[in-house]
Amino acid sequence: MFISPAIAADWGNYANTRYGYEISVPPGFSGGGESDSGDGQVFRSKDGSQTLTVWGGYLLDEEFSADMQQRKQGDADQGWAISYEASSPQWISYSGSRGGHVLYARGIARCGDQYAMFRLEYAQQDVVKLNRVVEKLVQTLKAGRC
Repeated sequence: MFISPAIAADWGNYANTRYGYEISVPPGFSGGGESDSGDGQVFRSKDGSQTLTVWGGYLLDEEFSADMQQRKQGDADQGWAISYEASSPQWISYSGSRGGHVLYARGIARCGDQYAMFRLEYAQQDVVKLNRVVEKLVQTLKAGRC
């Protein structure tokens, strides 16, 4: 999948009212419907090779950064070789690879004990094609007012 500037306007929007966050959804991705718990949704590319999962929730640890580090470690424990991480007290981004696939994750702090997050999984061969998609996802994951 290649997102050109000409079709960039075709991005959709997903807003979650339970946890008060929103994110743009790439063209060609279809949602499977909001989860039963109302925390988010899974979107898949037309060919099924790319999966965007978005959700919100309550922190398991009192500190955002500690909670996100535990999530990143959980991905590493599942076999993802984490090769990139950047963070601040209000957000974290990390990526890694496993079995020819790439994971890019972004989490943002929201309202004290809440967070919002997305995960994009795709084939390693699509890294260059999806760099701009990842950039837009990072830019558009926003927390609403508390």
